[in-house]
Amino acid sequence: MVKERARILVVGGGYVGMYTALRLQRRLKQELGRDEAEITVVTPDPYMTYQPFLPEAAAGSISPRHVVVPLRRVLSRCRVIIGEATAIDHAKRTATLTTLASEEEGTGSEQLSYDELVLAPGSIARTLPIPGLADHGIGFKTVEEAIGLRNHVIEQMDIASSTRDPAIRDAALTFVFVGGGYAGVEALGELEDMARHATRYYHNVRPEDMKWILVEASDRILPEVGEDLGRYTVTELRRRNIDVRLHTRLESCADRVAVLSDGARFPTRTVVWTAGVKPHPILAATDLPLNERGRLKCTPELTIEGTTHAWAAGDAAAVPDVTAGEPGRECAPNAQHALRQAKVLGDNIVHSLRGEHLETYAHKYAGSVASLGFHKGVAQVYGRKLKGYPAWFMHRVYHLSRVPTFNRKARVLAEWTLSGLFKREVVSLGSLEHPRAEFELAAGGKYPLKPEDDPKGSS
Repeated sequence: MVKERARILVVGGGYVGMYTALRLQRRLKQELGRDEAEITVVTPDPYMTYQPFLPEAAAGSISPRHVVVPLRRVLSRCRVIIGEATAIDHAKRTATLTTLASEEEGTGSEQLSYDELVLAPGSIARTLPIPGLADHGIGFKTVEEAIGLRNHVIEQMDIASSTRDPAIRDAALTFVFVGGGYAGVEALGELEDMARHATRYYHNVRPEDMKWILVEASDRILPEVGEDLGRYTVTELRRRNIDVRLHTRLESCADRVAVLSDGARFPTRTVVWTAGVKPHPILAATDLPLNERGRLKCTPELTIEGTTHAWAAGDAAAVPDVTAGEPGRECAPNAQHALRQAKVLGDNIVHSLRGEHLETYAHKYAGSVASLGFHKGVAQVYGRKLKGYPAWFMHRVYHLSRVPTFNRKARVLAEWTLSGLFKREVVSLGSLEHPRAEFELAAGGKYPLKPEDDPKGSS
């Protein structure tokens, strides 16, 4: 039994936030029933996004609703607040929150008191002050961005098919991806595969008409899978007529012209930014210790250094890697560690409440898998390297085993089975981004968005 009633606040509803709350809800089932414990989850979205499936959702292999997990259904014994933590004063054990009702009520932010704090806000896209990026760049961290990008790519093919202006056609069929990590390579591979398949339904658009460009500032892509498989991936992408440019940076994308550091210029209506992430801004609005990269300093037990009753894991936490041979090594901020850290984090909070000994987080990195499109992939697992179909199959099996809930596993498996029996669906639902446009026009209004005002460059 816990020593006294505990109010546990979990900030973030991603990998760590959801799995930690789920672990706590299971381990504290009796205490929750006796009102001896309370778990509150503060998250900006009512669902957790399984990000490894975003590229397949963008390509149409998986339905968008099967990439997300509804938090209220999974965390039935937790209090889920849809909002954001804007500041945390751990010395006073209070968090400042803004919710969906804050603006309606006109009361501003509210204060929430807690006894135990779990910081798992994740990360946000790391952008640079590049001219035109804020106006025309497209991110790839949320399911909304993934589906919006899919609609946008198909819409550009529609524009290219119907225009008589060769300059507009060339810009519409040029797709620039910045960042050679998992997100950039997998998104590019899946979308290029989808667009190549879609050309069979266009009478005047061929696969060779499209330009797919991957821009990476370092000397290789997919560093997580090793140097050899990184080189193989470059060769495989170039074989598919994808222009991979290493040691290259995006200098500007103003006026819808991508200017690269090697002097190349590409008129384009599509610039996808996947060049890394940075810690969530909430970390800087706390009184907790941060390292030089802005991440929370943590112990191997997943407590925050120099504090009590404060915990962290995932992208926001600098967790020492006790399995590494060299001192000072930290666990990589990826899903593989986040899922396992959440389990230990939840157990350690229970141990702390019951006055028990804390566990040490120790996990040796097992390897990495990456999809490069349908039936294409690379993988390095426990030192073994796989390419092509075996790697792609392992990618699907691994992530199917990791996606939360049996419900989601069954639905994703059913969709994969059907996609193997029938042709891929290629359709743009761009109107989803402006659902009231048709009604406003019918009611005597004007179309609410001008083409030049659309950040995605859509028509």
